[in-house]
Amino acid sequence: MRTTADGCGAGTGATSAVVVPAQPRESLRLVLMLGVLVALGPFTIDMYLPALPTISDELQTTSTAVQLTLTGTLAGLGFGQLILGPLSDTFGRRRPLLAGTTVHVVASLLCVVAPNVAVLGVLRVLEGLGAAAASVVAIAVVRDLFTGVRAARMISRLVLVIGASPVLAPTVGGQMLRWTDWRGVFAALAVLGLAVTIMAAIALPETLPPARRRTGGIPATLRTYGGLLTDRTFVCLVLVSGLNASALFAYVAGSSFVFQDQYGLSEHTFSLIFALNSVANIGASQVNVVLLTWFQPHRILVASLSLAVASSLALVVVALTGAGGLIGLLVPLFVLLGAIGLSGPNASALGLSLHGESAGTAAALFGSLNFGLGALTAPIVGLLGNDSHAMAIAMAGGIALASTVLVFGVRLRVLRAMDLSDPEPDPVPLPAS
Repeated sequence: MRTTADGCGAGTGATSAVVVPAQPRESLRLVLMLGVLVALGPFTIDMYLPALPTISDELQTTSTAVQLTLTGTLAGLGFGQLILGPLSDTFGRRRPLLAGTTVHVVASLLCVVAPNVAVLGVLRVLEGLGAAAASVVAIAVVRDLFTGVRAARMISRLVLVIGASPVLAPTVGGQMLRWTDWRGVFAALAVLGLAVTIMAAIALPETLPPARRRTGGIPATLRTYGGLLTDRTFVCLVLVSGLNASALFAYVAGSSFVFQDQYGLSEHTFSLIFALNSVANIGASQVNVVLLTWFQPHRILVASLSLAVASSLALVVVALTGAGGLIGLLVPLFVLLGAIGLSGPNASALGLSLHGESAGTAAALFGSLNFGLGALTAPIVGLLGNDSHAMAIAMAGGIALASTVLVFGVRLRVLRAMDLSDPEPDPVPLPAS
């Protein structure tokens, strides 16, 4: 990364050494580092999914109670971002990140010895809190460096990792269950968290210079949240992103029970189907990078949500009628997951472009609502019956609400102005670590 001088403190004469990811090799290195960070959350969520029925049996509890451990993880990820986002705007990106990943490691080790489902649920909340640091800091770093279309492209590349993680995580978890039990999965999560902590400590530079950090403590944080929440367009885009994600988490929460209990598939076969479905999310996120060459983000967002509505309705019909059996269920599900992967990066990039001065806090609201609504959706799937009907209805409900918010809450002329005002900005110079 090249070094230059930047007067970050207007009127103060302050200068600082900065790094700019100007070369393709340096940009690739940044993408890889941020990709490792964002992978921690999905691995924490998904790696133990093949073991959910086994955990239910071994801890002598219900499937709904076990699903609440997933809810706890999502709640921790959501709430943790609300705390860690503002902290990263105040203290820089590195310190909150390292503190959070350390908490993740400790919580994962304690999960290994959890004696019952209640203790496991509490520890999963802490595990999610720790993983939240990696998620919110990765997105904040993107906004530190890029805006507009470049931000959408960078987020799409990170979605590649986020999409690949659910492919790998249940597959790795399913394979691990061949020679260990579910407690071994949590031991592996502890090792992963430790590796992320070491990588961040050694290789990730500080991307927020002191002159750009926010001051004022809790009152200033509350004012920042207040300012964000009074921006109608921003709030609606956060809701669109969160409701879109709730459909994905309805699938995550219900899929192991649908495919293993309802269709009688093994843990190994389920992990392969889960991986196949996740390919839709990965492919769509990378198609988005190409589409941004010709289309503005708001157009892709509208088109992808329209596709999501159509495919979710088809999924509900297939689930209720049983038409086509397992294949009949998988086809609209594959299309729906692809549409979700296409719309997410564009909603996030459009929303983050409105508040670059509070990137950590803005990213926290996106992340917390994504995981928060996911936490609410997971037990709903269980309460509705943990079958294909419940999963399809919950997914369709999230997509329907997201589309409603976009149509009635966001003014199209505002989105157009956002796209045109920043079609291809330069990266923001950042301080070296």
